[in-house]
Formats: sequence, structure tokens, C-alpha cells
Amino acid sequence: MAEPRSKLSSLVSHFESLTDPRALKARKHLLTDVMAIAVCAILCGADGPTAIHRWAVSRIDWLNQFLSLPNGTPSRDCIRRVLMAINPGDFQRCFEAWIRSTVIPLLDGTVQQVAIDGKTLRRAHNSRQDLDPLHVVSAWATELGLSLGQVATGDKPDEISGIQAVLKVLDLPHSLITLDALGCQKEIVNAIVEGGGRYVIAIKANQPKLFSAVSELCEERLDQDLEEVRYSIHDTVDRAHGRIDERSYFVTKVPHTFALRKEWPSIRAVGYAVRYTTHADGTESEQVRYYILSDEMSASRFAEAIRGHWQIEAMHWVLDVTFREDQTRSADRSLANNLSWLRRFAITMLRRHPLKDSLRGKMQYCMFNTSFLSEVLAHQ
Repeated sequence: MAEPRSKLSSLVSHFESLTDPRALKARKHLLTDVMAIAVCAILCGADGPTAIHRWAVSRIDWLNQFLSLPNGTPSRDCIRRVLMAINPGDFQRCFEAWIRSTVIPLLDGTVQQVAIDGKTLRRAHNSRQDLDPLHVVSAWATELGLSLGQVATGDKPDEISGIQAVLKVLDLPHSLITLDALGCQKEIVNAIVEGGGRYVIAIKANQPKLFSAVSELCEERLDQDLEEVRYSIHDTVDRAHGRIDERSYFVTKVPHTFALRKEWPSIRAVGYAVRYTTHADGTESEQVRYYILSDEMSASRFAEAIRGHWQIEAMHWVLDVTFREDQTRSADRSLANNLSWLRRFAITMLRRHPLKDSLRGKMQYCMFNTSFLSEVLAHQ
């Protein structure tokens, strides 16, 4: 097995482009050392500066193999001050450069589907400073299992502007962008199309005219003899935990007579997804969702896009259950944002390692075994 230095040198080198925000006289520890320690500690389950420092102290012999550490391990306050001062955008670009060179190219058109969604860090607030809980909008490459970037907003009502900011950061032409109903806004749809992208976006009553027009069109097409219209249907059945989920997906082309064509000119097709659930106790439930599409696609591809979007929601669940993100008390916006990005990047790296185990299991292996930690960091 290669030495830790050869495995982790690329991580350290990509942080060299990061601007050090500290005054010269305050640079007791190298910025690259602090950043590398933070990445490794988060992979091992650390949840903040105190835990990062404790992990570094316990792994000082291993860290000395590939970091300079001229003054030993950085203190908790040093780690905290650095993560508060680092510009979140610059911080993410270092990871993006590392991913492009060592994991997989992100910006060459190979990213097929990108799910964008927001998540609130409910305890990252400060009532004395009148700061609401931090809301983060992030992008996830569904086929690759890869976190592409994120933008922090003041709170959930700002998610629309956060989505627009993420789209500007991504710059991924030809990708299929999936969004929940909050992202169903003309400005966002236009930004996706103008950037060369495509979309599948859920709609609800937040767009009453559009929702009514789409639902009526779907019902009208279903009531007609389907042989007379262009459509596609795909059905699936899943059984798990005593529950049966029967799903039906329907896509049809938007006609020239579509009532809102002038207001929403990029809509080329509409679709709906119905889930019939038979629960373990014998009760039944039904859920119907409607969508707008920039391209006419098969119902099976439509189903893949919808189910692919669930991955970002699953990531949010992992962040709360495995990384306990919802319990974070980091009221400082930059600190909370940078720690949030470190967690998302950790999920990416842990998922890419081929070991058949849960993310929590892999995280524990990282904590107990530095050889496994080196493999996670070096895996391509």
C-alpha cells in the first residue's frame, strides 16, 4: 500500500490556491494543514472545531507522516477561526478542483442529471443577532453520487435566489435539472434553458394557473382514446418492509393550444406520477404529483429522473441521521456553511469507496483505521 504522503498529497496541494485570510503574525499553523485535518476529521465523524481538534490530537503520529505541522496540532480556536474566515465559495472551488483532477471530471458535459434542493440547519441560528436558521441550497449529481456545490441563503424563503445562484455556479450545459415545486419559477426555468440545460420540475398550488392547466391537460389526455395522442406510460411495483408501492408514470407532449404556452414557452411536455401504497396493516393511500418538462421523453426516463431526485433528499436524511447536521449550533454563517460543505463532500467520498457497508460503517472504519481513511481519500 502506498504511503499516506503519496495518497494525500493531492488534497494538500489543492488547498495551496486558497487565500489565507489570517494576518501574517497569526499564521502559527499552515492553512493547508488545517484544511487537511478538517477534511479527515469530518470523514471520521467530527461535527465541529472541538471534535476536529480532538481527532487531530489523537492522530498526531499519522498526521506527521504527510503534514508539516510546524507547531503541532492546531487548537480548537484556531480551527474555528480559520473555518469562519475562509470564503465558502473559494473553499468549494478547491474541492471542485480536487474532484476534477482526482475523482471525476465535472464540467465536461458528463453530468447527466443534477438534483437541486434546499435544506435548513434548524439550530444554526442566533436570536440575539436576529439570525434565522441557515438554509443551504445544494446540487447533487445523481448518477455519480457526487456533491457539486452549494449556496447558503438567509432562510427558506430565499431558496429561490439560492437555486438561481447554484445554477450560475454549476455551468453544466446539457444536464437534466430536477427541482421540487418551490423551484417552479419562470426565472429559474429561463435560467436553466438559457444555460443550455433541460428540466423536470414538480408543480403544486404555488403556481395555481400552471397547476390547473397541467392537471387538466393530463386528465383530458387520459379521458381520450390514447391512440390519438402522443403519450408514454411506465408502471413499476416495489415491495419492501411489508408495504407495496405501485407507481404509474405518464408523459404527454404539450399541444400548440396549451393555455399557458406564451407564459411558459420552454415547456414541451407534462407528466404526472401516481403512487398507490398498500401498507402492512392493509390500509391504502394515493399520492399524485404533476411535472413540467423541457423535453418530450419516455415515461421510463421520466421515472428515472423523479427517482433520481430522491437521492438529494436521501442525502439530507443522511446529513441529519449520520452527521447530525440538524443539531449543529454554528450560528456564524461562514462556519456553518463551510462545515455543511465538508459533510456533503464526506458523503461523496464515503459513497465512492467500494466497501459494502453503510455510510456510518465506513465513517467508523475511517475513525478506527487510518489505512482505510487513506483509501477513502485516495479512491478514484
